[in-house]
Amino acid sequence: MPSKTKKQPALKKIIRGLAVGCVITASTFFHGPPVLALGLTKLFRQSRKVDETNIKITNSWLGVNNWLIDHILPHTRWDITVDEQLDLKLQGRYLMTCNHQSWVDTTVNQYFGLSRMPLTRFFTKWELIFIPFVGQAFKILGFPMMRRHSKEQIAANPELKYRDIEEARKSCEQLLSQPFTLLNYLEGTRFSPEKKARQGSPYRHLLKPKAGGLALALDILGDKVDALVDMTIVYPDGAPGYGEFWLGEVPRIAVNLRKIDIPAWVLAGSYEDDAEFREKFQNWLDQLWTEKDQLIEKMTAEYTAAAE
Repeated sequence: MPSKTKKQPALKKIIRGLAVGCVITASTFFHGPPVLALGLTKLFRQSRKVDETNIKITNSWLGVNNWLIDHILPHTRWDITVDEQLDLKLQGRYLMTCNHQSWVDTTVNQYFGLSRMPLTRFFTKWELIFIPFVGQAFKILGFPMMRRHSKEQIAANPELKYRDIEEARKSCEQLLSQPFTLLNYLEGTRFSPEKKARQGSPYRHLLKPKAGGLALALDILGDKVDALVDMTIVYPDGAPGYGEFWLGEVPRIAVNLRKIDIPAWVLAGSYEDDAEFREKFQNWLDQLWTEKDQLIEKMTAEYTAAAE
């Protein structure tokens, strides 16, 4: 009898993993091809109707994931706090920043945002375009895709830096024809204690924020967005892997959304051409990151106290 008791949780985990994997795979093959097929028509003719249809298909795609979270992972406790100043709408236009700890972060964002905000795009690596269906969908749906060049490559060919900026600029401008949420993981990579130590980050729970992507988005979209939203994600039991999440091994997820006021001077300067503005912008961002670090500390302490 004891051995049978030990095997049951493992068996349940395997069954859950297989079920989730099969549903996500089937959903990808069901929703992916129509998005790609409609996307190919844009090579010949731009169409707002095609864009709207693709967003509806993508929201259905994400809706399957959310259904799985609600019905297959019912033991995960979600604590979501939204700033009273935030009046989120599906027809709004938002810029969003977020801390980055795990691939699960994007799923958390989609889970929260699907019924409250427009489809979330985020700055992503160009290399992801080679992931079947998913990568191509990113491109078709207007995700700003950035190639990462080393300092040596840029030194040898400075044009590479500006080519990336132009690509991102075009992607941002294309979003203006529709409601959007544009997410920027300012740390540029997932947090880990090792990365924090390597870069000498002054924050306890965060890596140093990179200003370029947000500065570019604010330069193009800043006076046209309804709000700059800062999302903070805390995993009280430790940042999970993607597999852990879908196996139902994440007991608690805490999310906080707050509105960030955009100072008038932020929309009046040039990050690329003005060194003084760059320094001022970075200082502003560092202050926001200090507040975010303190918020994470507070959220973490509350969960620690509740568990004792």
